Amino acid sequence: MNTRRLILPAALVVLAALVVGGWLYIRAIQPQLQLGVGYGARVACACRYIGNRPLASCYHDFEPGMEPIRLADDPRTKTVTASVPLIARRSVRFDPLLGCQPEALPR
Repeated sequence: MNTRRLILPAALVVLAALVVGGWLYIRAIQPQLQLGVGYGARVACACRYIGNRPLASCYHDFEPGMEPIRLADDPRTKTVTASVPLIARRSVRFDPLLGCQPEALPR
């Protein structure tokens, strides 16, 4: 009977520790994620608008370890957005004179 009363509080403490630990981990790697998605967006923009390749083939140009990055393309504005869902996002726009240029970071 006493062990049952201890299981729920112990489980809540473990769950809270996992949530806090996950949040601290994401916060610690945020700069690297921003760098990675920025690089991924730039590589994908060049692949898509300079190389005239389909966006799906641009994943082959990524370095090992970039598998979590997802790409989205807006052909109307010639913008490629790379993101790690809910964590990091960067966009790059193709300009015919300047090539692939990163958009300003949101503040």
